[in-house]
Amino acid sequence: MTTHYDLIVIGSGTAGTTAAHACAKEGWRVAVIDSRPFGGTCVLRGCDPKKILRRGAEIIDGAALLSGKGIDPGTLRVDWPALMAHKRGFTEPMSDKIEKGLESAGVKTLHGRASFTAPDRLTVDGNTLTASHFLIATGARPKAMPFEGNEHMIDSTAFMELEELPNRILFVGGGFISFEFAHIAARVGSDVTIATHGPRLLKGFDPDLVDLLRTRSTDLGIDIRTGIAINSIVPTGSGFAVVTEMDGKESTLEVDLVVHGAGREPDLADLNPEAASVEYSKAGVTVSEHLQSVSNPAVYAAGDAAASPGMPLTPVASMEGGVAARNMLNETRETPDYAGIPTAVFTIPELVRVGMLEDEAREQGLDTDVRYSDTSEWFSNYRLGETVAATKIIIDRETRRILGAHMLGPEYAEVVNIIALAMRLGLTADEVSNLVAAYPSVGSDLGSML
Repeated sequence: MTTHYDLIVIGSGTAGTTAAHACAKEGWRVAVIDSRPFGGTCVLRGCDPKKILRRGAEIIDGAALLSGKGIDPGTLRVDWPALMAHKRGFTEPMSDKIEKGLESAGVKTLHGRASFTAPDRLTVDGNTLTASHFLIATGARPKAMPFEGNEHMIDSTAFMELEELPNRILFVGGGFISFEFAHIAARVGSDVTIATHGPRLLKGFDPDLVDLLRTRSTDLGIDIRTGIAINSIVPTGSGFAVVTEMDGKESTLEVDLVVHGAGREPDLADLNPEAASVEYSKAGVTVSEHLQSVSNPAVYAAGDAAASPGMPLTPVASMEGGVAARNMLNETRETPDYAGIPTAVFTIPELVRVGMLEDEAREQGLDTDVRYSDTSEWFSNYRLGETVAATKIIIDRETRRILGAHMLGPEYAEVVNIIALAMRLGLTADEVSNLVAAYPSVGSDLGSML
């Protein structure tokens, strides 16, 4: 028996559930399919649980920064199993909540691995389904690594399920995952190494602020190695021998755990897009500006599975899911607005960005006013004992609008949201600096930053 739907969504993360709710609300017959528990990466095994674990590290760091300034850290430590239980108190109920929310909206929820068999049909555990529209919202998975023994690495999902943290941890890759989890693990008490093949760390962020974060990380005890290749991972009796190469010379690093932090790629495994005439690449499903497949008009894609200009961020996935739903419902060609979308690396302190880098502004021939501030001695950071903090704001001299903002410091992920809103609204730097903020708050520093 074949069941027909107006829309079949593959993936139950924010992109998929946003579209499913929107279309079901308009009376469409909608199904959502996922081979994993409903909820997607961010809620269950990404952003949210990561930040719960980070809270334990924040407490340790906060006490250490005020040591000798009225606070005695004493025997303060992270009880990792208890912190993990606290994390699960949030994540474990979420799948049922999300699935029940879909069902109460009239959406059919299906568990299994979807595979296209034709442009208008797919199978799930042997059952055939057809639809007038499909949304591919399967998210991303860790990139395949080319070296021998790569199967011995664990990914970020497995890291956030560890019952105990081992003593020696190697994070492979110099991006978000490595830095965020390294900052947590180091404050829990592990000896941490970050190794990346390229010369630059956190390539999407301002290099001057990345250098400051690198210093803050090494002062914490994190061993950061750039320009180093992993040749192999070999199990030993007590852990792993990681054979590395730098400048043609091999060396061996003995560790207890190796974590994959070297990037992610669209998860289209087993989806069999060729059967549905869906073009795709390493960047994801090839879509038009309005998120419709360029080769099968019945198919849309959103979030990390789509080769769109959007950054691989949860809010972007949610926005794209909403745009795709409206385009399917109304047969329109609305395009997502990617302007002024901030992103953050939740190290301690956090590193954030919205808009252009200096190099990007120069490449466009813009006349810029770059305003750099060392904020380490400002009241907001002095209060916390933080000694590494800075901001860089890039302003167009002609229009006075903010082109980009880059910040390293406590609570700057909240401050950057104000700038992001200003950029989306087209406010000038002068208009933003006129903000009368609650004082003394971190937001009240914004005028001085500008």
